[in-house]
Amino acid sequence: MLLALMFVLLPGFLHGFIPLLSPGSITHRVITQRAILRKTAEVCRGIAASAGRDFTLTVSWTQIDDSLSAGDVEKACYAGASSSFRSTVGFHLSIAEVYLSNAAVDYVFMLSARHHFDDETFQAGRDIITAGMKSVDESVQLENFVAGRLTLGAIFHTLQDFYSHSNWVELGNNIPYGALINSEQTLDMLADINTPTCRNCKGDNCEDNVLPELLKQGLLTSGYFSLFSSKKPPGKCSHGGFFDRTSRTDPVGGINKDKVKSNHGSLHPKAADLAVLATMDLLEELRDAVGDRRFLQLMGLSQASALCFVIDTTGSMSDDIAEAKRVSLDIIDRKQGTEQEPSAYILVPFNDPDFGPLIRTTKADVFKESIKNLTATGGGDAPELSLSGLQLALTAAPPSSEIFVFTDAPAKDAYLKSTVTALIESSKSVVNFMITDVLRRVSRSPQGENSPTMRLSDVRLYYDLAQASGGQAVQVSKSDLPLATGIIEDSSAGAVVTVFQVVRNPGRPDQFTFTVDSSLINVTIYITGFPPLTFNLTDPSGVTQSSGQSSGPLASISVAGNLHRLRIHPGGRTGSWKIQVDSFNSYSVKVTGQSSVNFIFYLVDAREGPHGDLSLKDGRPLSGGNMSLLVTVTESDKVKVTEVTLVDSSSETEVNGTLQPLDSGTFLVTFTDVPSGEYVVHLRGEDNSSTSRSTPAIFQRQASTQIKTSGITLTAQADTISIEPGASVSVQFTVTTTSTGTGSSAVETLTVKATNDRSYTLLSPSSINIAAGSGGAANGTVNMTVPAGASSGTDVTLTIEVQDAAGTDINYAVLRFLVAAKATDVTRPVCQVVSLSTSCNSSLTYCASAHWEFIANFTDGINGTGIRTVTVQKGNGTLNISSAVGAGGENITVATYNASCCSDSVELAAVDRAGNVGRCVGSASTSTSTSTSSTSTSTSTSTSTSSTSSTSTVAPVTSAAVSNAGPNLSRSLWLWITVSAFLLWDVK
Repeated sequence: MLLALMFVLLPGFLHGFIPLLSPGSITHRVITQRAILRKTAEVCRGIAASAGRDFTLTVSWTQIDDSLSAGDVEKACYAGASSSFRSTVGFHLSIAEVYLSNAAVDYVFMLSARHHFDDETFQAGRDIITAGMKSVDESVQLENFVAGRLTLGAIFHTLQDFYSHSNWVELGNNIPYGALINSEQTLDMLADINTPTCRNCKGDNCEDNVLPELLKQGLLTSGYFSLFSSKKPPGKCSHGGFFDRTSRTDPVGGINKDKVKSNHGSLHPKAADLAVLATMDLLEELRDAVGDRRFLQLMGLSQASALCFVIDTTGSMSDDIAEAKRVSLDIIDRKQGTEQEPSAYILVPFNDPDFGPLIRTTKADVFKESIKNLTATGGGDAPELSLSGLQLALTAAPPSSEIFVFTDAPAKDAYLKSTVTALIESSKSVVNFMITDVLRRVSRSPQGENSPTMRLSDVRLYYDLAQASGGQAVQVSKSDLPLATGIIEDSSAGAVVTVFQVVRNPGRPDQFTFTVDSSLINVTIYITGFPPLTFNLTDPSGVTQSSGQSSGPLASISVAGNLHRLRIHPGGRTGSWKIQVDSFNSYSVKVTGQSSVNFIFYLVDAREGPHGDLSLKDGRPLSGGNMSLLVTVTESDKVKVTEVTLVDSSSETEVNGTLQPLDSGTFLVTFTDVPSGEYVVHLRGEDNSSTSRSTPAIFQRQASTQIKTSGITLTAQADTISIEPGASVSVQFTVTTTSTGTGSSAVETLTVKATNDRSYTLLSPSSINIAAGSGGAANGTVNMTVPAGASSGTDVTLTIEVQDAAGTDINYAVLRFLVAAKATDVTRPVCQVVSLSTSCNSSLTYCASAHWEFIANFTDGINGTGIRTVTVQKGNGTLNISSAVGAGGENITVATYNASCCSDSVELAAVDRAGNVGRCVGSASTSTSTSTSSTSTSTSTSTSTSSTSSTSTVAPVTSAAVSNAGPNLSRSLWLWITVSAFLLWDVK
């Protein structure tokens, strides 16, 4: 493994493939984005059509093609909604989760031929895709959309690699290979191990190295690849490239189309087109399995963030629980059914000795019932398991969520502080603490004396975690808690952005400036700090307001405990504002607003060289080293980014980054020699949306979560991303430091801690020794066992931490694994047409005056998991569902469809409980046909259906033809033609 990792670190490795960044070629990142945007647009168009609404894109040709942006799709999907502005941050975050998971396959499964369709591993590669599709379906059914996206990205990689690493394109195919996403179709016309497939390239020219007789027979092959050996079966094609040793063995050369300069680089654009269409086909199959609503949730198309509460349920918390109920129910009642409804609801209760269970749902009524059932009981010994509850919420919530913790007690599990901090930094979630009655709650000491429940160090723990996340620690009396929960209502609004944030600890008088641009509304300033604390606010015109004016010329001010909340009056001036804070106590200032202009970022490792690329960096960057960020800006057509900096609020150090534009709204930002410290990312630029100004206005945004550097480097890697119930996973990690002594006997001992959010059994070293002469590196292993009863579709987050002997420096790695049982039902539901009755004919004057009926039976076999849903994919009629029992005892789902002759065809889709999709097609004007496995990139129109349920016994049906057809040629070909054939692509 270490030898393999050494090769990974070499410039330009990864099969000569660039997963995220490749000038002149198209990467997995671009392919994935195109497919998601196009398919999401198709789904929204279908929903709009079924509702009788227009669907209009803002791109130049107003059609679904590769020119789409996330903003185009989001605006079209929410056309006609009430909000005056939109946020695409959630959509961008979800797409990034998928393409970063896609890129990670090159590291996690670097030497696995089947994950890249190398070495003619067609059956094994197909198994990865079809098993992964079932895992995604299971996660979606559990509303575990983050896990679903991570799995989806991984199988995208394998599917897309097929078109670059096989000779499918060379065989002249213009549509995707449908059998790759359908386990029931036969993988035929495969070259066997004894069939020669290639001849030597002519120097550097490999354009015709595939044997003509192989192409004539239509046989499928893929290139062989090895880092370490030049051996391959006689006469076989190689992958090709500098690191492929088999490409130096006859027949020399390769056939990959990874980039425009690959051996078969001239076919790179065509392979890219097919990979996009194939990815869309897989998404269409998934859409049929989970339905339109859940498909859009999986894609992250939501205008509001999750509503996430972590609540202490001990006896003294009755007032707090009542307030949490009030504010959450108010938010739900006001926003349920609107575009501003929270994307998910998460609730984690905690006390002592328990925490959980986790409630995660997208259904408001389920959350309402769960929070109504909370009661305050027990307690008495003060400390509670607050960090255990917070850990569970951080791993359950979508990235960049805002979490609210309600408690009046110290943390009994303070040892989890570093783990929680790691999860905060990894997820970029904001954590706010609502701490009540800190000074008044007391407990009886063993000596019988009353003592404060929360010491200064107890409160400091919560403050530190809030500061690391960009959140706030609000200390307030229970009676004043309703005055403080306004921040929950503020955060639940759509499109909330952070304009500016700073912490002064220790406190000192200071003046801060921030810019309000024309896209911002509902600007709010939060100041947390205890008296004596005063402040003055000044707008761009020089008008001022002091902290003593609760309702002044600039803002309305409310105070609750240590929280000062300033709501800037509507219509406040744009430009540079100032706030002067006078206090020697520690305090924080945070400025937020609502705007469609925002940004997301990811820490990445940049590899230099002719094929340099990026990989997602886990953990903290190295102190004194270089740092790279992948930054995506929303509404990039309205703003111009001119500056990205790292700001250390404690030392006021500022490090300027160098911007490299990648594509629309996305930048690679590099920083050199970053000093030790805790940084936040600042983004500044020009607001070009206003045409009335002679010069562009300025805008600024700030990330909430801190980036902390470390003198320790920790890399961890497993050889899988999924674990079966009852199985174990082994994670190997490597630790390096820059502080190990140079003497021959110098040894540095580091503390190792491994935890997971499911309390699964772990075996981990408690420490690791780095000896002098070892290059400052040492290796270790963590083993985790998943219980046999774990539910398939859930996930588990493993955090490995390494800390120096002084306890002053720490780094971490966060790994997420899907729990996935082996699929037992791989057969699609079968359709049999029972009857078709119609009075539709060409002599009808008005088609609405006549109707037709189509009845079909769906079965899933004796050993199947049973039919989960039957839906109308195409058609504008009414569907009724009933159940029956066949002559052989099999369960039958009877689908009865009625429509007017104006809608003279129908396509039904039946989904079993394993996510397999079977289809049935009928027509009033032509002969009927049925299908159990057709995939198309065309748009499906959803219709509202009504259903009834009954049980009866019917005779077996014998008159039906079943077809295992692949993709619809004319539709796929039409979509392929619309793809920009001149775009370049890098597939692996």
